[in-house]
Amino acid sequence: MTTAFPRIALIGECMIELQHRADGSLHQSFGGDTLNTAVYLRRELGETGSVDYVTALGDDSFSDAMCRQWAEEGLGLAMVQRLPGRLPGLYCIQTDAKGERKFLYWRNEAAVRDCFTMPAAEPILAALPGFDVVYFSGITLAVLGEVGRKRLLQTLVETRRRGGQVVFDNNYRPRLWASVEAARAAYHKVLAEVDIALLTEDDERALFGYGDSEQVFAAYPGISEVVLKRGADDCLIRCKGERFAVPALKVERVVDTTAAGDSFSAAYLACRLKGGSSQQAALAGHCLASRVIQVPGALIPEAHGRHPDKSLAGR
Repeated sequence: MTTAFPRIALIGECMIELQHRADGSLHQSFGGDTLNTAVYLRRELGETGSVDYVTALGDDSFSDAMCRQWAEEGLGLAMVQRLPGRLPGLYCIQTDAKGERKFLYWRNEAAVRDCFTMPAAEPILAALPGFDVVYFSGITLAVLGEVGRKRLLQTLVETRRRGGQVVFDNNYRPRLWASVEAARAAYHKVLAEVDIALLTEDDERALFGYGDSEQVFAAYPGISEVVLKRGADDCLIRCKGERFAVPALKVERVVDTTAAGDSFSAAYLACRLKGGSSQQAALAGHCLASRVIQVPGALIPEAHGRHPDKSLAGR
């Protein structure tokens, strides 16, 4: 999927993040699945592509701070709506001794829920199909609501019609949906318009009840590139009819698994856009994710995310 200086748009939600520390204190930052991927993707691409984030925020000081941080990371802000009187969502991360995380959310009134329903969304929806890659997740689907999902689907169809590619990360969060049936229906509609599916095995099992990887791959015959993320186990890939596994990297001490999958997806996509094979891309994903899980929080300092052999992620 090599593209000369690709333009990528990622759609989703960024929230105020509170990291619960061992001493009982809270560290405040920002995070969200597609935002995490956008930041890591921008870092991995360097000067070889552009990354825009598509969302809606409020007109408050936290939203101001988010935009400043994103600009510092090199993300394009032209697709960010600022809705008067609204606020971003908030979540708290609690981690256990093994680094596994638990999330507590406050997001029902978040501005992003009106991302595609307000008049200000019209030029954004019109511009999205002009990007080379449009990226979204299962969380994007949930927070957009029914009207927003319909407009997103129209955008995906038009993106592919114009020659762009659609990338989807399944990130399934049951609490964001009225029922598992509603979630399944929404997923099935958009999956018909996906070129690259970045799937987490546990989420596929929770949402659709698939018992193993064979059932997952069999469920998506029309998607040309399916990547099955399985935590510390091998990543399984089907690309253009070929199947293979790429072993994960072993980490002696896991500190925080937040954004492990998001960072994997970013490095995978960056490598593919630079002309790397899917095997090379999976290895790049494992390399970045292995560094992310050794540092607290969703977005780690950039120096921690660099692989010593930069050619590895860039091939």
